[in-house]
Amino acid sequence: MRLYMSAPSPFVRKCRVVAREKGLADRIEEVLADPYANDPALVAANPIVQVPALVDDEGVVWNDSPLICARLDAIGSGPRLIPEGGEAHWRVRRLEVLADSALEMGVKWILENRRPEGERSPSWIQRWKDGLNRSLDALEAWNPPADPLDLGAIATGCTLTWIGFRHPDFGWEEGRPNLVALRDRLEARESFAQTRPS
Repeated sequence: MRLYMSAPSPFVRKCRVVAREKGLADRIEEVLADPYANDPALVAANPIVQVPALVDDEGVVWNDSPLICARLDAIGSGPRLIPEGGEAHWRVRRLEVLADSALEMGVKWILENRRPEGERSPSWIQRWKDGLNRSLDALEAWNPPADPLDLGAIATGCTLTWIGFRHPDFGWEEGRPNLVALRDRLEARESFAQTRPS
């Protein structure tokens, strides 16, 4: 299998963590691809030229981190990271969506700041910051456990570390002790240590 990726992407990191937790890392070739340069291999795998994109051993393409993570969870070994049914399944999926939504706010904020100075919108930047804060407050109230590990906790951990990496002055930790504790526990895991953004 081939996973098209960029190292700093938190959505890619989520997939890389799952691959390691599910014993699949040695079956996946991690291929660096630049989405902004329209890398031809990435374009062939994903017409909207976003990472992550996974091409499996049969040549089937899987795009978007929730789908890729679900696929890896289904074919890998060990405990399921997404429970197969019932309320536990929906709890994990809801938590993953909330964590991914916080990431989306942070990514939109980054992209707005990359526009030429005269084209940036202070009102949109504030909207992304407010959405990020509300999402983090909701995650803090949720207080997801690190054990047993599931995809919702993985998505939350990847979100928290990425926010600190890309928005170091944002100070998301203040008033959110549950999230700080979760981040610290997850970052101590081998799968997180091997995939830390740089």
